Amino acid sequence: MTPAPLAARLRDPRGPLFFPVTAYGPDGSLDLDVYRAHVRRGVEDGAAAVFAACGTGEFHALLPEEFEACVRAAVEAAGGRVPVVAGAGYGTALAVRYARLAESAGADGLLAMPPYLVHAGQEGLLRHYREVAAATALPVVVYQRDNAVLTPQTVVALARTDGVIGLKDGLGDLDLMQRLVSAVRTEVPGDFLYFNGLPTAEQTQLAYRALGITLYSSAVFCFAPEIALAFHRALRTGDEPLAHRLLDGFYGPFADLRARGRGYAVSLVKAGVRLRGLDVGEVRPPLHEPAEDHVKQLAGLIERGRALLEEDA
Repeated sequence: MTPAPLAARLRDPRGPLFFPVTAYGPDGSLDLDVYRAHVRRGVEDGAAAVFAACGTGEFHALLPEEFEACVRAAVEAAGGRVPVVAGAGYGTALAVRYARLAESAGADGLLAMPPYLVHAGQEGLLRHYREVAAATALPVVVYQRDNAVLTPQTVVALARTDGVIGLKDGLGDLDLMQRLVSAVRTEVPGDFLYFNGLPTAEQTQLAYRALGITLYSSAVFCFAPEIALAFHRALRTGDEPLAHRLLDGFYGPFADLRARGRGYAVSLVKAGVRLRGLDVGEVRPPLHEPAEDHVKQLAGLIERGRALLEEDA
């Protein structure tokens, strides 16, 4: 566990937020040595934080003991250089259990994912996240998406909840996000954090920055950190020509490719990590591997992205 408060370490990130894939061996079991190497490489490449065993890390496919082992391995690999945030999800009781496992493994914070399957009302969602926040001393970022869409009033209540430090948005409704930001800014002055958590978040990050939201997750960082870092720097320094060149020549085509298969938000990213030379294994069911032609297209896109960086140099 890193000594500084999580919110302070995330407020002005030096690089993208890293969501590592979970490594499996040929028999499908965890390969923690490869996983540590993956996390260590990401930290050394410039990640601002590690989000272990979350969506890209196949949280849904991990047994509780595997989850704890992954979080512990991520903490070991990060070595205190950047904070490690762990996923917590399913129903309230299981989310609390995962939260406590993450705390025992040394995590710095939690990403509280939507409750499993049910479409709950605002009162139930608020109670769910408050119980997760109360279960440990770890700060919590609430993940809005799918069946957990929050009103401004609910987010204000969360911002007033001890332990809840931010909201990650995987919905993409910018009008709603503006109303959430405005409500919290008006009623709970402070430093509540917001994250762009959409798939291929770089595609929408210019729009999110206009709302004052500078934090975003980067799946591309898993397999092409040089491209992800260059885009992150372009946003920070106001280099719009480079940002637009990468959006038009790499991120847009990558988002199109990613949309060609269900589950590609994980399996195509994992294929990209393998293309980079680290054998992290295949995805677990019910996800499936991407088509061979799609993997070839991904390899070509990575080369195109690197060429765009060379043009800029």
